[in-house]
Amino acid sequence: MSGHEAPLNNGVAHKSDEVLPFVEDDYGGVIVEMKTPMDPKCFVSSLRCSFAEWRLQGKKGIWLNLPLTHVNLVEPAVKEGFRYHHAEPTYLMLVYWIPEDVSTIPLNASHRVRVGAVVLNQNEEILVVQEKYGTLCGSDIWKIPTGIVDEGEDIFAAAIREVKEETGIDTEFLEILAFCQTHESFFAKSDLFFICLLRPTSFDIQKQDLEIEAAQWMRFEDSASQPITHKNDLFEVIHKICSMKMEKSYTGFSTKPITTFFDDKLGYLYLNKQDMKYPIS
Repeated sequence: MSGHEAPLNNGVAHKSDEVLPFVEDDYGGVIVEMKTPMDPKCFVSSLRCSFAEWRLQGKKGIWLNLPLTHVNLVEPAVKEGFRYHHAEPTYLMLVYWIPEDVSTIPLNASHRVRVGAVVLNQNEEILVVQEKYGTLCGSDIWKIPTGIVDEGEDIFAAAIREVKEETGIDTEFLEILAFCQTHESFFAKSDLFFICLLRPTSFDIQKQDLEIEAAQWMRFEDSASQPITHKNDLFEVIHKICSMKMEKSYTGFSTKPITTFFDDKLGYLYLNKQDMKYPIS
């Protein structure tokens, strides 16, 4: 047992005057991940000791990752100057800026990312659904399948998944036709909505009962003639783009796998290959 550690009481370590466990981030700050339960008073003592050490080292932003098992440390951390940054199902992240100048800690994610899937078959029919919930519930309006992109999920993969989940139809991604940005959409977050074109590889609809009231293949001209198409800008533009696509007079953005220059991770670049002067593989 070290000189700074008292005996355990109900499995909670009592430490004081020790720097909290941390790793350095890439921007002159530290990330503290509390994995061992800790008494709040000892936590505050160690936190103050850590601040003194980090100031001497010239550290800037402090990220404090508290798992749900450490909720007893939230209040003392806030009283010591930490503020909330974001929350996930398994942890709460708090932050603290040490220097006296303006904080450069980035804000939490500002956007929610959604996809809409345009699925057209060879009979000039479009796959449409009616939802059990939401603003269009009970309106008899037919719309394209839509949904939220999951964490760590690519845009094109989300479109394929949403169509499969809502209608049972298998598809392959072709292009991003367009996207739009709106604000104050979801708990003050902005919204990025990507409209994707997919080709069906199966045709037998098996709708999802939980969220979908009905699903069908509808003649494209019937979908375009719905009253809402002429009242809602988004509906109208989507149908116009689809019409141009069927006439082969519009080109969207297809995917190209890439590795990012800053962390060498695989990603996807969306680009208009058709109109490029030089071919790209």
